[in-house]
Amino acid sequence: MLFTPDERGVPVKITQLIGETTEYDKKEKLEEKEPRSWLKSVSAFANGLGGTLIFGVEDKTGEIVGVQDPDGTAEKISRFIRDRIDPIPSFVLSFHTEAEKHLILLRVESGKETPYYYVGRNERTAYHRVGNESVVCDANKLRELALKGSGKTFDSLTSGYDFSKMSFTKLISTYYNRAHNDFLDSDYTSFGLVDGDGNLTNAGALLADYCPIYQSRLFCTRWNGLTKASGLQDALDDAEYTGSLITLLEEGEAFVKRNSHKGWFKAPDQRIELPDYPERAVEEGIVNALIHRDYLVVESEVHIDIFDDRLEIYSPGGMFDGINVQDRDIMQIPSQRRNPIIADMFSRLHFMERRGSGIKKIIKEYKAQYKYSDYMQPQFVSEHGGFFLTLKNLNYRLSDTQEKKGEEKEKIGEDEIIERIERVFSAISENPNITIKGLVSLLNITKKQVESAIKKLKEDKRIHRSGSDRSGKWIID
Repeated sequence: MLFTPDERGVPVKITQLIGETTEYDKKEKLEEKEPRSWLKSVSAFANGLGGTLIFGVEDKTGEIVGVQDPDGTAEKISRFIRDRIDPIPSFVLSFHTEAEKHLILLRVESGKETPYYYVGRNERTAYHRVGNESVVCDANKLRELALKGSGKTFDSLTSGYDFSKMSFTKLISTYYNRAHNDFLDSDYTSFGLVDGDGNLTNAGALLADYCPIYQSRLFCTRWNGLTKASGLQDALDDAEYTGSLITLLEEGEAFVKRNSHKGWFKAPDQRIELPDYPERAVEEGIVNALIHRDYLVVESEVHIDIFDDRLEIYSPGGMFDGINVQDRDIMQIPSQRRNPIIADMFSRLHFMERRGSGIKKIIKEYKAQYKYSDYMQPQFVSEHGGFFLTLKNLNYRLSDTQEKKGEEKEKIGEDEIIERIERVFSAISENPNITIKGLVSLLNITKKQVESAIKKLKEDKRIHRSGSDRSGKWIID
């Protein structure tokens, strides 16, 4: 089997390279008459994380067909890149043979002089990767790449607003209350809110009491039902917030609290909280949306939409590295910050950690809830234009039709059934007088699911019933 080293020097099978999507592309042959067909991937790789083009592999089937003249083809590849990509990215060509068929691997490094353009007849176009495709950069992406190429970020740029006319009472009071420190005049510069010449940066403008950056807004809506158009009264509550990012965070949290519920029950030795949404997960979700959003997108803002069964948070701009979050191991996503100054300030305020573990925290908070089950795990989805977080309402009751569909699906979810049985057993252990109706309400599952769990617990001789269904109690065996 043929091997080639990847960027870390670790052996990788050619078949493994062929199976990749975002970092690899396959070409059956070198297209000389239509060089854009493959040079757009060179542009996209250089504008992103880098990647490899494999010549001699059929794109759709992955069949290795080989290149007839590898030396001559490699020379043409090199010439096309130098003539048609501006600026010229760093790249490496290598040859490999498998089953007597020659392959050419073109490794394009992630560039520091972004954006990298494909230059053709009457054309100058930059590309970037979205999933397994190389797509044309829109105006927002070009601005982002230009910032990257200059070694700057949006929040580090001079805002154009007068620092002396801004107030920061919210930032100063929050810093004192949460970090237990006085905010000194020198901190404006050392924290990056003012540059070395005393000019207000975008980070400073975003944290000012009356933020002048128009797109820094928060729209919140409590919809009536499960969609944005469910009846005569579409919305039950709505609000639009402006001001400091700290104000947006606090108002967003307050809106969610105002439009959700938190029940509880008394266990023998503790009080069990039963919130619709864990407060810490909500805070983390809003923080991530405000901190990591793309502020170059001026036609959109952060949204919080609450439905009967879920809460959705939308933030303009996809993942900073261009790879969709749903295509990755959710627990192994590296910390990359689009707005490092703002992120650093929020970590100083103890709203987030410097190492960037927001997604893990949200999942951890949900798994710690009494009513949690696997189908309630938070969902993270990103695309080129935005990032979506969906938090399930832990207290939402499904309709009879949904319950039946859910029961059919859960027949194949053995782990979840076992977990449900243990939750029923735990609830009975904590309150031997609880009824089946009480278990349905407490655990947010169907009556049929409760009865099935109790039947299994009885068969395993873990519990039995003493007395009538109404006035009796459960006995732990």
